[in-house]
Amino acid sequence: MSTTTPTPTQHRRNGGDLVVESLAALGADTVFGLPGQHALGVFDALRRSALRYVGLRVENNAGFAADAYARTTHGVAPLLVSTGPGALMTLAALQEAAAGSAAVLAIGSQVPLAGIGGGRHGYLHELTDQSASFRGVVKSVHTARTASQIPSAVAAAWESALSTPHGPVWLEIPQDVLLAEADVPPVAGLEARPRELLPRPELIAAAADRLTEARRPVILAGGGVVRAGAEAELLALAEQLRAPVATTFGGKGAFPWEHPLSLRSWMEDRYTTAFLEDADTLLVVGSGLGELSSNYHTFRPLGRVVQIEADLGKLESNHAALGIHADARAALAALAKEVGEREAREAGPTGDGEEAGAAGPGSGDAPSPEAAVSDLLARVRDRIAGQHLDLEQQVLASVRDALPDGAVSCWDMTILAYWAWSAFDPRRTNALHSAQGAGGLGYGFPAALGVAVADPARPVLAVSGDGGAMYSIAELATARQYGLPVTWLIVDDGGYGILREYMTDAFGAATATELTRPDFVALAESFGVPALRTTPEQLRTDLAAALAAPGPSVVVLPEHLRMFAPTHLDS
Repeated sequence: MSTTTPTPTQHRRNGGDLVVESLAALGADTVFGLPGQHALGVFDALRRSALRYVGLRVENNAGFAADAYARTTHGVAPLLVSTGPGALMTLAALQEAAAGSAAVLAIGSQVPLAGIGGGRHGYLHELTDQSASFRGVVKSVHTARTASQIPSAVAAAWESALSTPHGPVWLEIPQDVLLAEADVPPVAGLEARPRELLPRPELIAAAADRLTEARRPVILAGGGVVRAGAEAELLALAEQLRAPVATTFGGKGAFPWEHPLSLRSWMEDRYTTAFLEDADTLLVVGSGLGELSSNYHTFRPLGRVVQIEADLGKLESNHAALGIHADARAALAALAKEVGEREAREAGPTGDGEEAGAAGPGSGDAPSPEAAVSDLLARVRDRIAGQHLDLEQQVLASVRDALPDGAVSCWDMTILAYWAWSAFDPRRTNALHSAQGAGGLGYGFPAALGVAVADPARPVLAVSGDGGAMYSIAELATARQYGLPVTWLIVDDGGYGILREYMTDAFGAATATELTRPDFVALAESFGVPALRTTPEQLRTDLAAALAAPGPSVVVLPEHLRMFAPTHLDS
């Protein structure tokens, strides 16, 4: 019997090589995913490429990690998965990416070409029409049916994902195409040119008319401002107009929290809703004024609305407006320039706009915009203070104090996250990510892993409840394997806390909300991840220490938190 180790068959470039070569040519350096039988051709090709592969334990979690990576880098995050069950497991993550405008390029395998078309040949993982499952979720669906089609298909999908508004796309390639020999040169010089979405000049002029004539202009900034990187342009325009600025939950970080014109993010507060309604001109940027951004559709503007929105389907979808279909950054820059030029003309040779007759916000007997903002925030504080929620505010303040200013936080769908949407200062742009777009459980921890992959030099905080934590507990192995600096705060209240509150309020009792949960400390330690149990009084110290330590860690807070009272039910 021979004892000679067999040598691998000499590799011939195939469709899988074309996939990874195309991604690298377009600028990718990292891919997320989870292998499967039909996708082995592309995963084998990763071995021969310079691409960094980050493998997670569940496809949905890989999608969440790619989502946060795309948000952090403002670029495209490739996601590689297999056919059928593997592909379908990504749908919840891709829905969140669509809602949050994250450019995830999901590449899935397919059954062999002979099985495509709904013929029911009985291939493993076969679906009648796999791509149909994605059409209602992603921006675009792409297919490559020959190896030579792969580079162009990857480039088209990349371009779609990164065109304004950013969003997820789906590309599928049959198993035999991934394995087919590629009789073409290595991919080089591949280009994708994302479409720019510039505002029309006449619309900018009309918007400038309304804003400069307004006596009470107000701005509502949504997630589109953050995704476009338009924070500087927003600040410039707000200061030119002296317009108060509120940010939606998805827009947190778009405007400095402590700025005298900052209304912050109390979108579920009736005082804030009334303030926005009372504006004679409300500029809405990067928001569709959906359920969470309109205090559950109780918002009723009394003045005129100007809406800048990159997603055409959201433009005037809830309220009539002067609609400007454009990228937030381009539109805000054009608007700030137009407003500035008008102010310069009105000031005249003396440079004194008031003497020229300009009335400006805050003139006359009305309070200044800054005073109006201060008064609103004081009323919000008084409303919350009257509900005896000292524990919840203490916990949130401890998290804020423990988190370094340069750190990023990722929040699951849990009561502490709902507090954070309204009351948490991110202290920098693009520093808070949550699943409030689609609202699915399990986002926080895998998203934090994606952020850490994008920038491993700074700590990342993930926040989950015990129910949401169980969706992604397997990713403790991922965190340990790659040594990612993510601290996971699990608020353990023994159930789905917010659903418990909703059901008790609506029906007098809760059903299906109570959970038997593991010992999270022991479970984390079984993965080799340091963990500890803390108290509200010790949380700040324990969390700060965990964030300062290298690698992953878990901090468990056994505590029942409550939500502040909603105001939309009283309107």
